[in-house]
Amino acid sequence: MNKIFRIRFSRSCSGNLKSKTCPELSRRIQNLKSGRIVAIGVIFAMCGAWAEAQQPKVHRIGVILPGGPLYESIEGLKAGLKELGLEEGKQFSLTIRDTKGDTKIAEEAARSFEREKVNLLYALSTPVITAAKAATQNVPIVFCIGSDPVTGGLVDSFAKPGGRLTGVHFLVRDLTAKRLEILKEILPKLGRVITFYNPADRVAAEGAGLAREEAKRLGLKLVERHVTSSDEVKQALQALKAGEADAYFFTPDTMVVGQAQLIIDAAKAKKLATMFQEQSLVAKGALASYGNNYYEVGRLSAKYVQRVLGGAHPRDLRIETIDHVELAINLQTAKQLGLTIPSNVLARANKVIR
Repeated sequence: MNKIFRIRFSRSCSGNLKSKTCPELSRRIQNLKSGRIVAIGVIFAMCGAWAEAQQPKVHRIGVILPGGPLYESIEGLKAGLKELGLEEGKQFSLTIRDTKGDTKIAEEAARSFEREKVNLLYALSTPVITAAKAATQNVPIVFCIGSDPVTGGLVDSFAKPGGRLTGVHFLVRDLTAKRLEILKEILPKLGRVITFYNPADRVAAEGAGLAREEAKRLGLKLVERHVTSSDEVKQALQALKAGEADAYFFTPDTMVVGQAQLIIDAAKAKKLATMFQEQSLVAKGALASYGNNYYEVGRLSAKYVQRVLGGAHPRDLRIETIDHVELAINLQTAKQLGLTIPSNVLARANKVIR
């Protein structure tokens, strides 16, 4: 190489050997340096692109829920995804929007998530799911729903959803009558039961109808209070008079369930027994619950999220119904209310808080 360089040097700089500089040589050296810099830059760029390609993609999941005990489903979802090898922050990220039971907020959140190009929407409760579907065009939706998604017009069938929605179906409304029956067993002298719900909510209205029929069969008086916002729930609780009811009974209502803790605290202050649908609320002070475990509902829905993120189409994923229900009782709350839980009911409880 030195020989070649000397030949080129002698040719290009003939007659200039005594001069201190050679313009042609300088130019050639500068070109060599520039070429090397460009080559090094290209190599670094290629290495950076390769390193980026080796890192796992972080899938973005937009979560929309009405608050309350449904947050338990989010914790279950995280646990389920971890069991499937997907860790939060590494393979997926969650952005949560709590609608506080307001369907307009649900619609706005869904539209915003689609504009942000999230990979998937995870929606909980019938009104939220309905709003998310109506407000979006392309983003796939995995749901956890307590009412029939077929009769609600969300999917074509359980076996073949047929669109961009799929997920798990759990029992809420369908357990209304049984839930009231168990409350009567817990409180044999029960006479008047109060419930809050929004009559404009189809699922809530249907649930109230079931509760009304069961109350009549059991010889109970169902005191119905119509509420359309969380503020009205608070006002109804404040207006509740002593002796107006013996217990609070949950009628399936997305907006009301978001105020569950407020209802539990107010009911305890007014010496009212409470019957809800979700186990975590018993741990937070409710007297009893009968229904699905929302944590497990979320955990089981993780396989749908995993499959959709992996490229599966919601339309091909059969909707699963979770029919395992549990009875939970809080003996601490019973003691505070001066109640004794019948032994036959206590023996059937899946979870007892002592």
